[in-house]
Amino acid sequence: MSSPATSPPQQLESWVSFLRAHAAITRELSAQLQREHGLTLNDYEVLLHLSHAEGAMLRRVDLAERVLLTASGITRLLEGLERSGLVCKRTCESDARVSYAKLTDAGLAKLRAAAVTHLRGIDELFTGRYSGSELVTLAELLSRLPVTGSDCKGGSPSCS
Repeated sequence: MSSPATSPPQQLESWVSFLRAHAAITRELSAQLQREHGLTLNDYEVLLHLSHAEGAMLRRVDLAERVLLTASGITRLLEGLERSGLVCKRTCESDARVSYAKLTDAGLAKLRAAAVTHLRGIDELFTGRYSGSELVTLAELLSRLPVTGSDCKGGSPSCS
């Protein structure tokens, strides 16, 4: 493996291009959601995960893992969504230490409205710039990358 000082220029160029595109696209998607629906991209992602969960409910710790936030980060995010009435907190009947986040009817309505904006933004900023076959190739290439810190533990091939 090359050291950073001797890495071939195309490796660094592709990495920097990836970082810049990710930052620009996520910043714009979040701005669109904030402007039109009062949601951040993280808010939207939480509502989306809850909408796909059984009973529209997930343990807060599992939700944090899915949206790549710390326990304190998900707590802060959920507090705002709870104040807005988009999510409510539920406790586990068999274990008081466990709490759940549950999508409310208002949260589902907000998600449905925001999805139109979000999908339009994804098309404008990302998918609309590639052909169908390029998107298939891109998905295959990106599937090699780790998506959580635990993906890099234990010698995962994508991290060696």
